[in-house]
Amino acid sequence: MKPFEKISSIVTPLDKVNVDTDQIIPKQFLKLVQKTGFGKYVFYNWRFSQGEKPIDTFVLNEKKYQGSKILVAGDNFGCGSSREHAVWALQDYGFSVIIAPSFADIFYSNCFKNGILPIQLEQKIVEQLMNETSPIQVDLQNQLIITNSEKISFDIDSYKKKILLEGLDDIALTLQYEDKISEYEKNSKLSSVL
Repeated sequence: MKPFEKISSIVTPLDKVNVDTDQIIPKQFLKLVQKTGFGKYVFYNWRFSQGEKPIDTFVLNEKKYQGSKILVAGDNFGCGSSREHAVWALQDYGFSVIIAPSFADIFYSNCFKNGILPIQLEQKIVEQLMNETSPIQVDLQNQLIITNSEKISFDIDSYKKKILLEGLDDIALTLQYEDKISEYEKNSKLSSVL
């Protein structure tokens, strides 16, 4: 996982509540065996007609949001199943930050495990950010969202902040204890021989 850096981007406003993981990445696209390649299917049923033609009125199909790295969404984002594929799809599409009034617990946790910063803010502030037309900056180190007119602070658990800033996924976290694991295995083998 790459260390999280400051993100500067226009926001993509997804003014919908209770967006579930099946809406983020429909089940028929869960056949890939790696974490990449899911981005082209993100919000598939909202982005494309049955003939796979882009639906012009859906926000991700609007040219001004192409390349956006910040998704601003409604309450209870990522509800539904616990599939990690939803986070993989959003990340593969290009999002590094998701801002919402609330997140489903498992989705929220999966974001940190995969390098996406989920930021929970009051509804009023989220609505304000949805209407932001200029690029904003998300500074995780200082826990700030910087717009043209203000600085908005956000809370984050210090451990989760650390793993994002250092780019530590579960494997990298485990490898930090490689010496102790090796020592334990060595001692374990000795005690089984005795």
